[in-house]
Amino acid sequence: MPGWLPRAMVLALALYGCFRLGSWAFDQLIGLLINILIAFFLALAIEPAVSRMAARGMRRGLATFLVFLGVLIVGVGFVVLLGSMLAGQIVNMVDDFPQYLDSVIKWVNQTFHTELSRVQVQDSVLHSDWLQRYVQNSATGVLDVSTTVLGGLFRLLTIFLFSFYFAADGPRLRRALCSVLPPARQAEVLRAWELAVDKTGGYIYSRGLMALFSGMAHYILLVFLGVPYAPALAVWVGLVSQFIPTIGTYLAGALPMLIAFTVNPWYAVWVLGFVVVYQQFENYVLQPKLTSKTVDIHPAVAFGSVVAGTALLGAVGALIAIPAVATLQAFLGAYVRRYAVTDDPRMHGGHRPRRGEPVLSRLRRAAGRGDDGRGDRAGGPG
Repeated sequence: MPGWLPRAMVLALALYGCFRLGSWAFDQLIGLLINILIAFFLALAIEPAVSRMAARGMRRGLATFLVFLGVLIVGVGFVVLLGSMLAGQIVNMVDDFPQYLDSVIKWVNQTFHTELSRVQVQDSVLHSDWLQRYVQNSATGVLDVSTTVLGGLFRLLTIFLFSFYFAADGPRLRRALCSVLPPARQAEVLRAWELAVDKTGGYIYSRGLMALFSGMAHYILLVFLGVPYAPALAVWVGLVSQFIPTIGTYLAGALPMLIAFTVNPWYAVWVLGFVVVYQQFENYVLQPKLTSKTVDIHPAVAFGSVVAGTALLGAVGALIAIPAVATLQAFLGAYVRRYAVTDDPRMHGGHRPRRGEPVLSRLRRAAGRGDDGRGDRAGGPG
């Protein structure tokens, strides 16, 4: 046996063991890493406000605390307002539910020539097997729901703590990162950090504009239908549909439909149709234009980045995909060498070269165009 073979086998086993250990550690820490990623982008979003307050003489820690306190007050107040409104509407819906049930049974009897009654429907529902199974599963799932809620609160607290540290100690973090890099690399890191702050701020700005447009459109619809609490519902639709990825649209549209149902069941159908139509308008017209202007990326790239981010990280990837891609695109743009575009009619959507023209003639004509800079502008018919 060669003398190097045992050492090579030991080295291979050690590398395999390190790889397995690293994979296991990554699987265990993937949740924490995603929380840190969310916290980093949240810190980038509030960085302009914190830096502006710090430039006026306020300590960064206090400035970061005031920004988070303002966001927390607005969020809690909004949730309390919507919670009280929703509780009142649910009570009214429960009180009026027998009337809704009678109207539905009457419509079914008239349409399908049946003889249903409320007592029959209630007995069939109360004694059904699926209701009993649902009650049993709900009773056994209370502990799972409590665990999920506590886990969500802990995750939210973790994100806020990391984002607070990133925002409050931003200069210190940048100095610590640059201290291990040569001067040329330090400039690149600082430029990338500045681009990330600008692009993330632009993304938040575009989301705010879309939330404003969405809220105004739904407010006009709700006022026209006479649905109560139209301002609060419009704010709910605007914020939830824009700042909660993937399922935000469905959550935003469910509450106005519920409130509209208490006024008139057909109003809920109108709200549903408007939500679907406006969502298509936002996806294909409004969002690509606003995102391309504020984040400075092509609408197709913005849409593709959201799809790719959702496939990689789910809702988190959909939320941070656009600012991340915009930052990467702006940073790499400084290192991509660009050339003058050839003066070819096909570049502007013109005709292709004449059919039957030899390949050698095409090459000579292209070479002559490159030499004198003029080219054959006459072109032949297609």
